[in-house]
Amino acid sequence: MVGKYINRFSYKDYEDFKENYRIIVPENFNFGYDIVDEWAMKEPNKKALLWCNDDGQEKLFTFGDIKRLSDKAANAFLKYGIKRGDVVLQMLMQRPEAWINMVALHKIGAVVIPATYQLTEKDIVYRCNSADIKMVVCVEHAELVENVKSAMAKCPTVHTLAMVNDVVRDGFVDWKKEIELASDKFEKMPTNNDDPMLIYFSSGTTGMPKMVMHDFTYPLGHITTAKFWNQVEENRYHLTQSDSGWAKFAWGKIYGQWIVGATIVAYDTEKFNAVKMLELISRIKLTTFCAPPTIYRFLLKEDMSKYDISSIKHFSTAGEPLNPEVQDKLFALTGKKINEGFGQSESTVLVGYFGDFTPIKPGSMGKPAPIYDIDIVDENGNTCEDGVVGSLVVRNTDVKRPVGLFREYFKDDAANAKSFRNNMYDTGDTAWRDCDGYLWFVGRSDDVIKCSGYRIGPFEVESALYTHPAVLECAITAVPDEIRGQVVKATIVLAKGYLPSDNLVKELQNHVKVNTAPYKYPRVVEFVKELPKTSSGKVKRVAIRAADMQKNNK
Repeated sequence: MVGKYINRFSYKDYEDFKENYRIIVPENFNFGYDIVDEWAMKEPNKKALLWCNDDGQEKLFTFGDIKRLSDKAANAFLKYGIKRGDVVLQMLMQRPEAWINMVALHKIGAVVIPATYQLTEKDIVYRCNSADIKMVVCVEHAELVENVKSAMAKCPTVHTLAMVNDVVRDGFVDWKKEIELASDKFEKMPTNNDDPMLIYFSSGTTGMPKMVMHDFTYPLGHITTAKFWNQVEENRYHLTQSDSGWAKFAWGKIYGQWIVGATIVAYDTEKFNAVKMLELISRIKLTTFCAPPTIYRFLLKEDMSKYDISSIKHFSTAGEPLNPEVQDKLFALTGKKINEGFGQSESTVLVGYFGDFTPIKPGSMGKPAPIYDIDIVDENGNTCEDGVVGSLVVRNTDVKRPVGLFREYFKDDAANAKSFRNNMYDTGDTAWRDCDGYLWFVGRSDDVIKCSGYRIGPFEVESALYTHPAVLECAITAVPDEIRGQVVKATIVLAKGYLPSDNLVKELQNHVKVNTAPYKYPRVVEFVKELPKTSSGKVKRVAIRAADMQKNNK
């Protein structure tokens, strides 16, 4: 299947790969019809999805199953008034319906917004009103359900709530039953390559999350991600550790992997357990594995000699910088190295290690992906010399938008103008290039925190803290953490009448958990008399980070 969409499979070296690799984009490509249905027609019994959980339950879905169920789900969406261009929000963890619904919505030409089940009422209201969401589909998770229900009074565009569960709450459509009862006879509907297909809400520091819009060609960009970075194999199991609400799901759990013909493993669990994951890997004989560095750290804390993970041919990681110590420990255990990759919700893999022709340099992100014209530039857009830190950009975006790069920040002209200028897309990240062409990540220019693979915008956490009467001023930064890579730190100036205490720390942490997604709460809290500021009154987060670095180095 993948041979229809790329010009070559093998390359003699990186230069050959970078110069000659091409993605073939047909007219009116639709992942649902051209990949899922095509596999179902050619090999209906080909394994597509292995769903499993911590209770030992497993269910295997073939491409024939996914076609039939997505056709039924498409008819169910049509029944509830969802049509081409309409927007649906889904929070489904790793239930099979996460895949079934996405394929169904692609077939209709509707827009899907995947999201985490950890969204608060405020988060849901913001998303529904920003994107004019028509329908919400969620799992039966007690806190999420209450947040969805309480948000609806403030979400006038939403007309239908649906739930995936054996017992469905009042006010929600029984989505499993709707799919079951729907007809499996579905008539193909037209879509165009430049139609909106997928929106991710991406955290930033200067405002609320931005809407990252991808069109129908986006899945083709992930051939590079799956085939050459993850190095998945047809008819073999691949596991990327990610909830369906994160962009890592698009990277590692649906598009490129199914184009290549790999079998995706859905490990459906609310709380990560290293032992159970090792047991799963050993039991199913996993072939390729991708996870953020935090997951590798947790796995390496276990006695991995008890588990047979020798079936894994290829390890990869993204989401945060990889600590060389983790690389060394895994290599000592398995004889294999972890291929690092770098990218964003806005893209497919931008930089990484692609096959044997990019030898690993521990600490480096790797080399630019061939489908992007990557450069490191100064503030004037000029190419930086080797060794000089600059902004990581994608050039020539005005001439021809690369396959895999997002279309735009939906309904946000200011964000588009800031990121797309001078025929370049500015990723907002800084890096430097060495004399061998490898890129080295330096930092996120907009201060986004990467904790356990999550992207956390300081603005959202600060906004939550400011709603507590004890907080006069605050700044959110990242501090290094051995397990999670980074954790959220809150530096706080207290209002009059409040004194620092352990009880107040706990109260503020719980306050953040209630007022935004719980994973964003500050694990480190420091009370200060004043925040460092510029002459114009802006908080100098860089000074806070520098002070923390100095403390850690003592």
